[in-house]
Amino acid sequence: MSEIDLDAVLRALSHPDRRLFLRACRDRPRAAGELADLSSLAVATVSEHLRVLRTAGLLLLDKQGRNWFYRTDPAVLKAARRALKSILSD
Repeated sequence: MSEIDLDAVLRALSHPDRRLFLRACRDRPRAAGELADLSSLAVATVSEHLRVLRTAGLLLLDKQGRNWFYRTDPAVLKAARRALKSILSD
């Protein structure tokens, strides 16, 4: 498994709406409009938050037919959990 940029992951997780989008994409892939409906943010702002999550490696963007869907990257989530655990463990 490749190394993660823990600083980028933590910055990406620092906004509550980004955490909301990440949780929503854990269950199944979601379209950007679907994620925007979960938030009171403007669509352009949601798009920017999704870009931050993708840049950090937390979300992947897949094309299915003519549609694009966001999904979490479980490997990055596990690596982030391990990195945090190593910092917080006694």
